[in-house]
Amino acid sequence: MHSSSGERLKEERIRLGLSQAALGEIGGVRKQAQLNYEKGERNPDVAYLSAIAKFGADVQFIVTGVRSAETLNVDEQELLNLFRKASLAIKAAALAALTAGNTASNSVNISGQGNRVAGRDFNENKK
Repeated sequence: MHSSSGERLKEERIRLGLSQAALGEIGGVRKQAQLNYEKGERNPDVAYLSAIAKFGADVQFIVTGVRSAETLNVDEQELLNLFRKASLAIKAAALAALTAGNTASNSVNISGQGNRVAGRDFNENKK
């Protein structure tokens, strides 16, 4: 576990692929404030944390050092929303494309109803 919230904030900024100035802008602060947060000289307020959370920062991790399983960046949120709306056939194709070249799995098989996907068998009921 990282020792300070500033170090964890920096790790999240790097994970999101942002500069200090860019994350500061998202959070509504200047680069110097962002630098002070990351150095542990100041603590961000709730408005800042809320703004960066909307961009995909894992605020739970920043504050506690424990990763949240639900934190997604904007691209991941869009992908998940589209995936949930897709038919099982589209989900199977998307998963196959995302796992192509993965030596651990040469194929992707899906079963389920509606938006649920489980297992390794693709069994979509044709009506």
